[in-house]
Amino acid sequence: MAQGSETESRKLLSRLQAVMADAAAGQERLDRITHLIADSMGTEVCSIYLLRDGDTLELCATQGLAQEAVHVTRMRLGEGLVGRVAKRAQPLNTANAPAERGFRYMPETGEERFSSFLGVPIQRLGERLGVLVVQSKDAREFSDDEIYALEVVAMVIAEMTELGAFVGEGQAMRARHQQQVMLRGGCAQEGAAMGHVWLHEPRVLVTKPVADDPEAELTRLREAVDLLRADIDQMLDRAPTWETEQREVIEAYRMFAQSRGWMRRMEEDIALGLSAEAAVEKEQSIARARMETVPDAYLRDRLHDLDDLSNRLLRRLTGQGRDTGADLPDDPILVARNIGPAELLDYGRRLRGVVLEEGSVGSHAAIVARALAIPLVINATRITTEALNGDPILVDADQGIVHLRPEDTVASAFRDKMAMQAAAQERYASIRDKPARATCGTIVSLQMNAGLMADLPSLPSSGADGVGLFRTELQFLTRNKVPRRGELAALYARVMDAAGEKKVVFRTLDIGSDKVLPYMKRQDEPNPALGWRAIRVGLDKPGVMRMQLQALIRAAAGRPLSVMFPFIAQLEEFTRARDHLLREIDREAALGRALPDRLEIGAMLETPSLAFAPRRFFELADFISIGGNDLKQFFFAADRENERVRRRYDTLNVSFLSFIEQIVGRCAETGTPLSFCGEDAGRPVEAVCFAAMGLRSLSMRPASIGPVKSLLRRVNLDEVKTVIQTARNDGEQSVRGPVMDWLRANG
Repeated sequence: MAQGSETESRKLLSRLQAVMADAAAGQERLDRITHLIADSMGTEVCSIYLLRDGDTLELCATQGLAQEAVHVTRMRLGEGLVGRVAKRAQPLNTANAPAERGFRYMPETGEERFSSFLGVPIQRLGERLGVLVVQSKDAREFSDDEIYALEVVAMVIAEMTELGAFVGEGQAMRARHQQQVMLRGGCAQEGAAMGHVWLHEPRVLVTKPVADDPEAELTRLREAVDLLRADIDQMLDRAPTWETEQREVIEAYRMFAQSRGWMRRMEEDIALGLSAEAAVEKEQSIARARMETVPDAYLRDRLHDLDDLSNRLLRRLTGQGRDTGADLPDDPILVARNIGPAELLDYGRRLRGVVLEEGSVGSHAAIVARALAIPLVINATRITTEALNGDPILVDADQGIVHLRPEDTVASAFRDKMAMQAAAQERYASIRDKPARATCGTIVSLQMNAGLMADLPSLPSSGADGVGLFRTELQFLTRNKVPRRGELAALYARVMDAAGEKKVVFRTLDIGSDKVLPYMKRQDEPNPALGWRAIRVGLDKPGVMRMQLQALIRAAAGRPLSVMFPFIAQLEEFTRARDHLLREIDREAALGRALPDRLEIGAMLETPSLAFAPRRFFELADFISIGGNDLKQFFFAADRENERVRRRYDTLNVSFLSFIEQIVGRCAETGTPLSFCGEDAGRPVEAVCFAAMGLRSLSMRPASIGPVKSLLRRVNLDEVKTVIQTARNDGEQSVRGPVMDWLRANG
């Protein structure tokens, strides 16, 4: 870029800075900015379009177009050339705008006189804010230097918008972070919560986007980058034994930190007049915009690495660390782009709820949130850019809806909903110590799922008959190295102590697929859910499984022990796993250690193949637990991580219920105890249908036991089975409708 253009850009940014410092109203500021840009770039037109909502742009200021079009001309994202720039988040440069595909003529603006068009997105950290446009009568394409200069100006306008410099009349010029916002995401852990936002990583605000002394800013940037590089090198030096994903992430950080292209672009931004932190954020915004358009998951991860690196650099430059000095509110709702399981555990049960911009139903964070019974909404787009620390927030994780800064009417309705839920919880507490006995006399055992010591206090208060599933992988997922055998034995012993006389079923390590240990080398598999996971890992790498089995035997120390092997697909896998456990029993006996006074060895039925296993499997297994989450996804060939298909198939589909009934029949032939474990077990209507199909034990999260027990105690399972049978005979695809009609008819 020529020195002259750099000087002109700096002059323009200096004039913009003066406008920013002026106490003029928002509309006057915008008008002055369009005049400055048109004058500086030698164009007849400069216009600023801002988003009035998530889909609509509004002309908010112009120099050269008809003034009566301001706040009148609007267009959808993708509509016309301006809408195209906003939707694609990329500049559009053409010498003949009317001939360009998608051109839309707005008669009220009088723009038919102009041929040349250059539009650049106004965006901040990947969030669309608007479009900056210049136009000329002459048919010419704008130079790369002019495009680059206009992008720098757009970045400053974005920062000024964030800082509230353009507040005025109308939706497009509303004050940011003050209006109610409703965001839709996905449910990863059901529940409802209201409280105040606590940002896991408080947003860095660039309060001075324009700099007076480019050389001083270059020095600041280079010094900060040098310190950042040194930090990364120290991280790698401190962990010479890392051979896993963690080291790969840090290596990626180092690669980006050493990138000459990244550094050069930031230096060019500074040369045009930006401050060091504004230059970093400009490149970060471009990387965020690219994330939305890159289909390749690996490349998206690398762009995330660059995004994280930019955050680190911004915190160095601004001195705005993670610790802002603010106190955690009494009713915190954690808001983050994403979060690891160990970090979520650090917050623990202090949190009322969690809202993530990313995440998945099978992520480590979701596993911990379910263990802690914290409502969790995932994929809540824009939450980290919309929310500020302390904002009031309502989380309806049942529906996957978040209300940020809600209006009084919305908050009042939400409080009513929570009051109804609290009243229901009181009703559930009144039947806590009563059995889940249906009106026909059938008793269903209701167990709770757990994975942390923190879960165990819920055992007596929930009314659970025991722990139907204790997930042992959480102790592995939340550490940076394999736990020691003694540590595990002590933990398992505390779990048994806390359960008292109630039974605990320990599931051995279920890793792989969506649960990759921090110190485990990730397998490059095209379909991890169908790959090397759970018992397959344990049988191929028996060292960890042997250590865990020894820890369980020693923890029992003469008490009953129930061990369940996950993801068994055929008889041979179960017999091998069972033999492993029996060999460890023999070894412990030879060492003179106390053995369990009763040993039960079971399996999780999560693959359709196991339902058709030889009779010998059902005879050998002391108990079987249907792993509903996995079994359902394999039965319907619908990935439960895929939001487009995971809700497509109903659990109460006639085919699935018939399959459950078949498994019940096979277990009845051999007298093998059978339970159902999974999210659907905790949904009252589904639980009633499972019980009608013959299941006599259900395992679920503690909060679901009350609602399930309440409904079971009010229904006749024989009548429910008749409704299901009639629906099957009538050719219904799902029994949900007929069962719901019957439930309503019977109060």
